[in-house]
Amino acid sequence: MLDLNQYLPVLLFILVGIAVGIVPQVLGYLLGPNRPDPAKNSAYECGFDAFGDARMKFDVRYYLVAILFILFDLEIAFLFPWAAALKEVGIAGFLGVLSFLAILVVGFIYEWKKGALDWE
Repeated sequence: MLDLNQYLPVLLFILVGIAVGIVPQVLGYLLGPNRPDPAKNSAYECGFDAFGDARMKFDVRYYLVAILFILFDLEIAFLFPWAAALKEVGIAGFLGVLSFLAILVVGFIYEWKKGALDWE
């Protein structure tokens, strides 16, 4: 027979997580000031009236730079575990990271030469 007492900590964890997410929102709604005025309810962009369509197309270079940033950011994140285990990995780990960094540098130079990082 299944003992449900072993699931009590999981249930409490879920309930506390829900409470931490919902209680502050409810308290803010109930206790926070509610004084709307036309300026507060108006749509704005950087302090002045919006211009153009909100669904305008962005240049593909914006997305390219964003993807390249995420790619290089994640690749650099691989260096932290290596740095933490530098003494244990030895010369083989060091040479492996040097080859990893060389590939990153070659990729970065390729992107630079192709103009992927230029804003014009």
